[in-house]
Amino acid sequence: MALQAQNPDILAPPTTDSGVIPGGNIKWPMTLSPMRLQTGGWARQQNINQMPIATSMAGVDMRLEAGAIRELHWHKTAEWAYVLSGYMQVTSVDQDGRNYLGNVGPGDLWYFPPGVPHSLQATNDDPNGAEFLLVFDNGDFSDDSTFQLTDWLAHTPKEVIAKNFGTSLSAWDELPGKELYIFPGNSPSPYAQVVEDPYGQVPNPFTFKMSNMSTTPLAGGSVKIVDSRTFPAATAIAVAEVTVEPGGMRELHWHPTEDEWTYYLSGTARVTEFASSSTAQTFNFQAGDVGFVPATYGHYVENIGNDTLKFLEIFNTDVFQDVSLAQWLALIPPQLVQAHLQISNETIAGFNKTKQVVVGPN
Repeated sequence: MALQAQNPDILAPPTTDSGVIPGGNIKWPMTLSPMRLQTGGWARQQNINQMPIATSMAGVDMRLEAGAIRELHWHKTAEWAYVLSGYMQVTSVDQDGRNYLGNVGPGDLWYFPPGVPHSLQATNDDPNGAEFLLVFDNGDFSDDSTFQLTDWLAHTPKEVIAKNFGTSLSAWDELPGKELYIFPGNSPSPYAQVVEDPYGQVPNPFTFKMSNMSTTPLAGGSVKIVDSRTFPAATAIAVAEVTVEPGGMRELHWHPTEDEWTYYLSGTARVTEFASSSTAQTFNFQAGDVGFVPATYGHYVENIGNDTLKFLEIFNTDVFQDVSLAQWLALIPPQLVQAHLQISNETIAGFNKTKQVVVGPN
């Protein structure tokens, strides 16, 4: 009964719904994903095993206790992150030997290109540690297949390791016999300086203080957009952080070339996706849910609760793009619109020629 109450538009769909979205379900509650529990934190993920339709992106919800470390690692895919709570210190060295160290907090981002090694560590600025959302630009991604430093060296002969680093064999007697993944550590100093590097630092920082961005106020909420134009390192993933006040709505729109991977941070939403061929289906979302909208699918996101709705629209692209239905119809000859919709010229004249993104209740 509780699940039915959370999904009223699935239990009793609007009469405008028709058929089923091709490719399967477009909603996944992250709370249903198996937990990987470690001493020092946990992780749970969503990929095509949970939502087969979401082939372009996958996500991981991870938490580290204060001081805990997500060990040195790298991926075949890009890694983009949004800090949900707490504070983090991240480090990296790129393929040209240039290093980086950065500190981030709630609402901030980081991004590491494919194959670039990095570490993540929660600081003690928040005694509860840190929780963050990771997004990868491939729906088949699994965090269990990460390239871990300790996993690699546990499967490399010690004489080879000693030869590589120019040390004695005994120097590696305490080397872990298996991967650490997440493990406790001492909190790093927020004033830690990047190690002196003969090649200098990376040309574009791998972190971005989205929390310091000015919010764009809208009629029914607000928006922040971050892509490669504002965060140059993030060449594969863009984001819009959207808030919608009660009764408001993310306007009817679609994204011309890229799928949307959505993560709901707070509030309650209703979303209808139009898949062409007279197919449309309505879903309900709560905090912690993942949604997915294939490229070109028309949709809206309506706040149906009493609290502010907040969510992330995430795309596998370097530049955020969307097409507004109202703006489209406002910028073509009104007689063409009238011929299609049988509405008055007065109604058409009221359409907005600028993109609204979020609209308030009438």
